[in-house]
Amino acid sequence: MTEAKKIKVLITDDHTVVRNGLGSFLMAYDDLDLIGEAKNGEQAVHLCDQVLPDVILMDLVMPGMDGATATKLIKEKHPSIQILALTSYKEKEQVQSALQAGAIGYLLKDISADELAQAIRSAHAGKPTLAPEAVEVLVQASQEPKFLPGQDLTEREREVLKLLVEGMNNKQISERLFVSQSTAKSHVSNVLNKLNVNSRTEAVSFALKNKLV
Repeated sequence: MTEAKKIKVLITDDHTVVRNGLGSFLMAYDDLDLIGEAKNGEQAVHLCDQVLPDVILMDLVMPGMDGATATKLIKEKHPSIQILALTSYKEKEQVQSALQAGAIGYLLKDISADELAQAIRSAHAGKPTLAPEAVEVLVQASQEPKFLPGQDLTEREREVLKLLVEGMNNKQISERLFVSQSTAKSHVSNVLNKLNVNSRTEAVSFALKNKLV
């Protein structure tokens, strides 16, 4: 295979032994060409401007800029570069952050050499590759119930929200509920916090839109 047709690969990992091992692995495949190594996210972003790889093997947990942040920055500037997260971690947050940042695949470091080579080829062709553990995490996340702000309102806070919808101010709420104005103010503040809004108007709008009252 000619040099022009080789897939240009950049390795990003903070462990020298891992970079050396991946570099040796790449040399065993005629269609893969190691064109650079980075030991953290900052270096990877900088190197991309210089060597323009086709595919990046990106570790996620590194000192300084992490892999997800580097992935996002690289994809924003070079959308054609494909990035494969290659990590030892399989937690939901890691998987989601990498894929949301723009990684085309998520692989664990116990992957075989042939599987990694095929994943690189697939990434270069625009096809995703996910480790079974990453797929399992994404399926579980999709099945988790979505939490809607306001679901944790107490009965008293729901009363206060209903009075806000009716247009009452703190003084009127305190009189209706037979509490002090400071208590009414505290209830209103709790309602705004739990609805994740900044004003009474936003609270009313959110409550009506989501049928909380």
